[in-house]
Amino acid sequence: MTSIASLLRHSLAALFILIGLPAWAADATADQAAIREVLMRTFDKPEARLRVAPVVVEGDHSVAGWVQGERGGRALLRRHGGKWQVTLCAGDGLKDAKVLHEAGITPAAASALAKGLAAAESKLPAAQRAKFSTFDGVVRMDAGGHHPPVHH
Repeated sequence: MTSIASLLRHSLAALFILIGLPAWAADATADQAAIREVLMRTFDKPEARLRVAPVVVEGDHSVAGWVQGERGGRALLRRHGGKWQVTLCAGDGLKDAKVLHEAGITPAAASALAKGLAAAESKLPAAQRAKFSTFDGVVRMDAGGHHPPVHH
């Protein structure tokens, strides 16, 4: 029985290699997978499931779109010491290269990130893209992925 299960697993693996992986898996680089994992660990809740897509990476920076229920937004992440950390969450501002540059990204990387994000988002359904715009303002995050307390 074990040899049949093993043969079946190997056959399915070979089939995926021959016909190509599904689109969601084909674009899942190690960085994209790590970024999705950070966002899921930080924000996913059983009562409010988080969906993360697209994830665009440029060097040590990334912008990821997310949807949770009827709302959504975008997260800016940076790689620190080999690990991805959420640095801020926003809405449409993170589509703008100037805003990305103001967040500390070089002009060239900010431009490449904005262009890559526009291309990746153009492939998504309009309803999903509209949810990214529902996040108002900009919320800076600490190293643990939480927003610092607000002092009045």
